[in-house]
Amino acid sequence: MRVGSGTGASPRVLYLSFYFPPSRASGVFRARATANHLAAAGWDVTVHTAPRAFFEHYLKAADPALEATVDPRVRIKRLPLTMYPFEQDVRRFSAMRRNFPKVTQDLWEILQNRTFAEPYVGWVPRIVRSALAQHARRRFDLVIATGNPFVSFAAARLLGRLLHVPYVVDYRDAWTFNQFSGELRFPEGDRMLRWEEKVLRDAAEIVFVNDGMRQWHRDRYPFAADRMTVVPNGWEPELLGQPAFRPPDEGRPLRFGYLGTITEWLPLETLFAGWRLARTHPAMAGAQLDLHGHLGFFPDNAPPIMARIRPEEQYGVVARGGFGKTEVAGLYADSDVLVFCVPGAKYVTSGKVFEYMATGKPIASVHEPDIAAAEVLDGYPLWFHEPRFDADSVAQTFIAAAEAARKADRPSFEAALAHAARFTREATLEPFERRLRALAEAKR
Repeated sequence: MRVGSGTGASPRVLYLSFYFPPSRASGVFRARATANHLAAAGWDVTVHTAPRAFFEHYLKAADPALEATVDPRVRIKRLPLTMYPFEQDVRRFSAMRRNFPKVTQDLWEILQNRTFAEPYVGWVPRIVRSALAQHARRRFDLVIATGNPFVSFAAARLLGRLLHVPYVVDYRDAWTFNQFSGELRFPEGDRMLRWEEKVLRDAAEIVFVNDGMRQWHRDRYPFAADRMTVVPNGWEPELLGQPAFRPPDEGRPLRFGYLGTITEWLPLETLFAGWRLARTHPAMAGAQLDLHGHLGFFPDNAPPIMARIRPEEQYGVVARGGFGKTEVAGLYADSDVLVFCVPGAKYVTSGKVFEYMATGKPIASVHEPDIAAAEVLDGYPLWFHEPRFDADSVAQTFIAAAEAARKADRPSFEAALAHAARFTREATLEPFERRLRALAEAKR
């Protein structure tokens, strides 16, 4: 029997996802897919997210086309956010901030130091107020929070206690350690480490995107190890469509494509050094490397990243800029080889790798060899990589992928798609949904 309360028969979930469409942040795709999957499985889904103006005006990082792909059954509430740490336009300052800037700054720092050290902390009172009002009308059976930001985890814990319902936390990223370097982000004993311990102690389930992340947290918080699970990212057939087998035209230089946000963490120097070496090989003659994606997550990230790219333009490297989700299938179709370039760490998977595999095209890996994404790519028949990560190895990877693109055949293409089919969002989320349903039922 379906769980739930009130007049409906469906289980009811409150999903705390600060970044949600129309945001184009990388974690949005996991959040969108989770909400859609739960709605399709019969859940009554309410999402609490940030105000639209935060994505459109402050981050300038919105994709209206992506918003249109959210299941219409998902109820979305865009709750107000304290814009103090993000507002730079003096004309928008409050009277308090204009007249007493030092006092305002001191008060804000006190708030963070005594509660939660994230600039989004002002979102929590709105979440709690809204959730309590909705729960009074018809109770929630479960709360799920996805981070970052991790203030949503603290809010989930608070709501779990106030509403007497289980809560689940989903780590899209690491909270208290740097997933690229593996180092703690806070000193031992810091308030944020204590917050993480409290959140994990009470959570009904703790979800990670890969096993490396789970193992790090198991080692640090063994008391919660039996509640830690992995829900890998995946890809959406409804967004990518069915790719066609289309080998590159003979006589035309190959097109290599990178799709994704281009951040300061990417190993661009090694990527470009390997590219320059590879481009001297006959298979790479005249080859072009198209970088599709926004430069960083915030507007001020772009200039320094572009400064690293511009010298490579003479070698066929082109920054193509951002793209909408509806354009993705076409960009993949126009690429002959896909370049999987991510920061090196065993805690990094990336969401794009799943889409890459769903194209059936050669994938050239440009990253440290032991990252978590290697577990996903293992078995993909058109994956090209080397056991070392340096310019020479990257060059060999590019050359091998180029030769495979020139020799493309249908059996390899179909084998690649068969491997990718294991990682559709439906395949990765279905076991998670069953566990969530059991949690909701057990509490009733």
